[in-house]
Amino acid sequence: MHRHGGNSVSIMEIRDLEIPELEVYIDKKEVQLLHYYEPEPGIFIAESPNVILRALEAGYEPLSLLMEKKPLGEKERAILDRCGEIPVYTASLEVLTRITGYQLARGMLCAMRRKALPSLKEICAGKHRIAILEDVVNPTNVGAIFRSAAALSMDAVLLTKGSSDPLYRRAVRVSMGTVFQIQWTIMDAGDWPERAMQELRSMGYRTAAMALKEDSVSLKDERLKKEERLAIVLGTEGDGLAGRTIADCDYTVMIPMAHGVDSLNVAAASAVAFWELNPLFKSNCNCEGTGQLQVMK
Repeated sequence: MHRHGGNSVSIMEIRDLEIPELEVYIDKKEVQLLHYYEPEPGIFIAESPNVILRALEAGYEPLSLLMEKKPLGEKERAILDRCGEIPVYTASLEVLTRITGYQLARGMLCAMRRKALPSLKEICAGKHRIAILEDVVNPTNVGAIFRSAAALSMDAVLLTKGSSDPLYRRAVRVSMGTVFQIQWTIMDAGDWPERAMQELRSMGYRTAAMALKEDSVSLKDERLKKEERLAIVLGTEGDGLAGRTIADCDYTVMIPMAHGVDSLNVAAASAVAFWELNPLFKSNCNCEGTGQLQVMK
């Protein structure tokens, strides 16, 4: 037992990977963690001190910590203080690498409890710019889209049931924890596209399908920027948006490109669209923070 700040922290050094307490880190696949407490919300794994801190700040409940055995830095101490009396396991970097399958840049993992998903209306009512992801299955792309959405001041993200879960470990890692800073939900399988679009229209939204079609308008079309409420709809890698979805949208929008290039990766396209279609960035953006627009690393 170690005392840290005002908390008594129980720290156990791990040498045996077979102990049952580690099953959420070792034995369970992402989808199994998702359904771990079914019908209640399940578990996800947050990785790295920065991401864990953002999850804690967003109100997610920590269940246990697994961290590299080394002197604690300021962020690690802050996490232990905020987590209270939960199990804390330590292991060498070599053991952590065996657990995760790759070497952690900053050796800390946290098993956390998911929250119940909000309704579409709860996160979209009164907002102005939202993103909709239709069957974007690559967690790297989902994470990158969330990072762009947070950086470029989108209000919310809606995902279809066929999209990768934003709380899958790779999506969270690529997003740099921004999945905890922007509102999002996953729509029920039967709601997309008709019911969801009807609900969005009832709240005053117009919808813009990002697709290359004969009747597509340019991303620079002034009508798009003047829409008070706009939902930007992005499709799956490769095939793009379903024809039915495009037909149901108010606009079909293409990004002007040079050198005969006909499309961008969905994550890259999202960043361009979020920047161009958000009025904040066209009228002396008063966004919080001091960062400049940069190429994502």
